[in-house]
Parts: sequence; C-alpha cells; structure tokens
Amino acid sequence: MAKERTSKAAEKKIKKKVAGANVMRNVEIEKVVLNCGGVEDKLEKSFKLLGILTGKKIKRIKSRKRIPTFGVRPGLETGCMVTIRGDEKEDLLSRLLAAVDKKIKKSQIKENHFSFGIKEYLEIPNMEYQRDIGIIGLDVTVVFRRKGKRIEVKKIKFGKLPKRQRVSPEEIIDILKNKFNVEVTEGRKIE
Repeated sequence: MAKERTSKAAEKKIKKKVAGANVMRNVEIEKVVLNCGGVEDKLEKSFKLLGILTGKKIKRIKSRKRIPTFGVRPGLETGCMVTIRGDEKEDLLSRLLAAVDKKIKKSQIKENHFSFGIKEYLEIPNMEYQRDIGIIGLDVTVVFRRKGKRIEVKKIKFGKLPKRQRVSPEEIIDILKNKFNVEVTEGRKIE
C-alpha cells in the first residue's frame, strides 16, 4: 500500500516535468485594441473602417481637454476604438502584422504590451479600397498577460500582482518570433 502511494506521487512528479513548467507562468494574448482618430467627417470614416475590419461594436472616444489650435473642446468625439478578445484575436493580429511586413521596432515593445501603426488600411491583406472611406490609417495595441491577472482587476478582495507576474519585453519578442515569425529590429537611433 505504501509503495503504491509513493509510486503515484512519483508518477505525478514525472507528469509535471513532462507537461512543462508552471502553468501560471505561461504568457497569452489578452486583447488586441484597434483605434483611429479624427473629428467629424474623418471620425465617421474611421468608424466605418473599424466596423468593416472587425465586425464588432465600436466605442467612440470623447476628448477631455481643450486644444484651441486644433478646434478640440471637452466632450467632442475625437476617436473610436474596438477591443478584440477570444479566438479571432490571433487571426486578426497575424493579418495586421502582415500589413507592416512582419517587422516591429524594439522601441515599440514595452512591459505587458506592444503597439504599432498602419499608415493605410489597404496594406492589410484581403482589404479592398472603400470609396466612402478613402485612405486612412489605424493604431494597433496588443496586450499580453499571465494567469492570475483577475486578482488585480476584481472589485472584492483585490490584490496586487508581483513584478514577476508581468510580461517582460524579452518574452514578448520571443513570442513574436516563434508564433508570428516577426522580425524585431533595433530601429533608428537618435544621435
């Protein structure tokens, strides 16, 4: 009986080693956020573009500051955004990365996320020119996370996550190279 218990415990240890490291350390994509800016007519075009690209509900962003040189006042709609979660986020991300020739600068990668811009939506594969939209671009932000992030977000009994739970830029670069075949460049240096 005692031998059976020890052998079962040994089998569990072997299964853990075979399965890999700690499951809580695995990095996954939390969400992909697309946004466009503009005022009045350009905002409507941006709204249509994000609708065609994702097919999801789009949120309009209102300004909080007054910038007289640009004609911006508090409460004026100055942009729109959409957040993609679930299964389609990786397919959409691979299409958006193809629009920038699968090249990202190292300076665009920060802790827990990376961002890049697309100058013209026509560069995205399988996108055709829309006469009513014209030519506009958009910004993409990809957020990564580890398991246990909910503790920081929940309202009751929330807690703080330690620094080791954050996703480092090196881990993001590794995921981009292995999963999406993205080339990470040093970028331009300012002298």
